[in-house]
Amino acid sequence: MKKKIDIWILISLGILAAYALFLLFPMFKLLKEAVIVDGKFSMEYFKLFFSQSFYYSSLGNSFKVTICATIITLIIGIPLAYFYNMYDIAGKSVIQIIIILCCMSAPFIGAYSWILLLGRNGLVTNIIKFLTGWQVPSIYGFGGILLVLSLQLFPLVFLYVSGAMKNIDNSLLEASENMGCSGVKRFFKVVVPLCMPTILAATLLVFMRAFADFGTPLLIGEGYITFPVLIYNQYFGEVGTNHNFAAAISIIAILITAVIFLVQKYASDKFAFKMNALHPIERKKAHGIKNILIHFYTYFVVFVAFLPQIYVMYTSFQNTSGKIFVPGYSFNSYKQIKKDLLNSISNTFIIGGAALILVILIAVLIAYLVVRRKNVVNSVIDTISMLPYIIPGSVVGIALIIAFNTKPIVLTGTATIMIIALIIRRLPYTIRSSVATLQQIPMTVEEAAISLGCSKMGAFFKVTVPMMANGILSGAILSWVTIITELSTAIILYNYKTVTLTLSIYTQVSRGSYGKAAALATILNLLTVASLLLFMKVSKSKEITF
Repeated sequence: MKKKIDIWILISLGILAAYALFLLFPMFKLLKEAVIVDGKFSMEYFKLFFSQSFYYSSLGNSFKVTICATIITLIIGIPLAYFYNMYDIAGKSVIQIIIILCCMSAPFIGAYSWILLLGRNGLVTNIIKFLTGWQVPSIYGFGGILLVLSLQLFPLVFLYVSGAMKNIDNSLLEASENMGCSGVKRFFKVVVPLCMPTILAATLLVFMRAFADFGTPLLIGEGYITFPVLIYNQYFGEVGTNHNFAAAISIIAILITAVIFLVQKYASDKFAFKMNALHPIERKKAHGIKNILIHFYTYFVVFVAFLPQIYVMYTSFQNTSGKIFVPGYSFNSYKQIKKDLLNSISNTFIIGGAALILVILIAVLIAYLVVRRKNVVNSVIDTISMLPYIIPGSVVGIALIIAFNTKPIVLTGTATIMIIALIIRRLPYTIRSSVATLQQIPMTVEEAAISLGCSKMGAFFKVTVPMMANGILSGAILSWVTIITELSTAIILYNYKTVTLTLSIYTQVSRGSYGKAAALATILNLLTVASLLLFMKVSKSKEITF
């Protein structure tokens, strides 16, 4: 009798082929463009990058701002997670939603907001100057980028560390307290070491996000050129472009982020261990000055981080005359964006929705292959699936343009190429959460379903997938919110027919139409809030952790 073809083998080969076409092939074309000049192998553009200070200083700028931002996010985020999970804080549910909103909005919106607040004619700048006569230092350049990225990314540390703290057994903390280790000493000696694997994972994510951020330095950097901005200017600059040079810089970016990823992986493996909280931490009420300081720290950090978004919402109702805000309030900015809004929202939901559906489907299949069908091919798929985690979005966009700008496959300028880019970029989030969930589901559950006459695929989709729902949903919501706020790949791949909400905001900001930009940004924030509330309702969870 002929053997039945195993459907999972076909799925493995299909996913591997898709990765080969849409990720490995574009990366190969990018490498080829970087090293093949006039038909000959050449390292000319790599030498050019390291021979002129203007170019290699951008790398130094990126490292400087990224390292500083990462350190500040850890300093802010870890204590905030500790206070939030250890003590009763008034309004904690609202605080968590606000914290999540701070990191889920597009970074360049934060940059634009701080320009309105602390720019040369900003609200806070003018108030301080009027009251004290003191001129606030410029928000532009290194300081401004650092401020925006730190306040934008510390929530990631908060969410990751909060998730780790839920796995700490309360008996460990009680034992340490009985041995005289309490307060600040317990925080550094017990809590931080127990959360170290998660802290390292959060550090990597923050570093990658800060290093690859494109919109913030472009808007607020002025003369402070970072790596992603340099890549964009070389490929799409108004003064002059050099695609070979842009490709060479992109390869350097990939190599740098790969090294950082491997260092983090080594450190994580060294500190790796598993925890199960039989007795989870129970929040307790702080008393006296301690309670006041905990609440002050929490509220102050959250207020400062959310202030830009509050002000953006406020300015969306201010009257404008041309591009200038004038006294009075109305819905004029919303009326003016009506035409752009319908187009950009529909594109956001069509392109983002299509990407999300495929992300969920592919992530679930890959998770099953990695956990249940371990072999060489599936190990390769698992490795390849994590590559986009270390590749900046602008590099992914440029690679796709190089690969699919000529026959036989022409995708440049279409919605399809944007969907492909979003899938490639956002798959790792849902894959990791799905894998973690599937590892906790016994194989015997599927075997029982198969023994009762269910097919392998039927057992997977009817039994296993429903049991994976929470893990899939966690990864999907993170993927969705990052999809609707995506800029770095979208700005490279879009055309006038595929403008999304984030791109519309960026376009209005770059034109100086701050009223329209504020209205669009407010709508994007409302969509983000709605997404988070929907997630909490569906998952029946009052708290969100990663």
